[in-house]
Amino acid sequence: MRFVDEAEVRVEAGDGGNGTIGFRREKYIPMGGPDGGDGGDGGSVYLVAVENVNTLVDFRYHAVHRAQRGQNGMSRNCTGRKGEDCFVPVPLGTKVSDKETGEVIGDLTTLGETLLVAHGGFHGLGNTRFKSSINRAPQKASKGSEGEHRLLILELTLIADVGLLGMPNAGKSSLIRSVSSATPKVADYPFTTLHPNLGVVSVDDLRSFVIADIPGVIEGAAEGAGLGLQFLKHLSRTGLLLHLVDVVPYESMDTPVEAAKKIIREVEKWSDDLANKPRWLVLNKIDRLPYDEIDDTCQAIVDELGWTAPVFRIAAINGNGTRELMFAIMNFLEAERRKDSEQE
Repeated sequence: MRFVDEAEVRVEAGDGGNGTIGFRREKYIPMGGPDGGDGGDGGSVYLVAVENVNTLVDFRYHAVHRAQRGQNGMSRNCTGRKGEDCFVPVPLGTKVSDKETGEVIGDLTTLGETLLVAHGGFHGLGNTRFKSSINRAPQKASKGSEGEHRLLILELTLIADVGLLGMPNAGKSSLIRSVSSATPKVADYPFTTLHPNLGVVSVDDLRSFVIADIPGVIEGAAEGAGLGLQFLKHLSRTGLLLHLVDVVPYESMDTPVEAAKKIIREVEKWSDDLANKPRWLVLNKIDRLPYDEIDDTCQAIVDELGWTAPVFRIAAINGNGTRELMFAIMNFLEAERRKDSEQE
């Protein structure tokens, strides 16, 4: 299924039911008085974060969601039935904003979390409500108010602990296949992922984290080139970035240092928050280097970049070095969680 990370949806809450004008008419009860009941409130529209929905693709085919109108009031002071609410399932990590005003309505990040996006109309009042000491038989009732109508923009941001960052063909898909059960497409020729993939990495029976394979970023991504602009935002919620660099790129491609610097520039252009996230350098495809050249080649890349954060050497295709990397990531994430807990 093609990944859709943005969708436009119209939500329409139900109108409130109208109040009614009625009078009690029973034998032997003259002047029975007003008995018109109130209408029912209109149903509201809610978005609900669920576990079994992973994309926003369904909104391409079902772009309007309506709640039920409130029932009109009835005689004998009977209140109309409230309109049924409409609950719309969305993936975890969905950000909701109003297209017309630009207002951010909310962010659904917890399983089962609900967000009110269109409030149902208020019920109309029956003529019983207008009875007074000077008006014993009111001929007046009010109509229910209209429910809210809104045009929403839904934006899905993947929720992952670790994000993979790098040029196309840096080996991100190979890495996520190597360390998790995710199966993104890989090939032995220059190829770029067209949609994000999530994988759960289990370092042992009780410890795991989620890693995201993001489509490759190219030069100019921050200005909209390629798929980079569309997916750079998915890295905003990760706790750690792994910057993958191909140590033996194809002849037509940039050198490892040039490729790494292009990515760094695009990340800095995109946002300061993303640029300041913890970022580790992962030198991939060391299996393609002669064994006696690995140390010198990798050290030359690190020196030229002036890299001071952690550096790892791996061969994602055969898993060489990936176990040590995954354990280091797990330890880092646990330390960050402990730090956050202590601060709270």
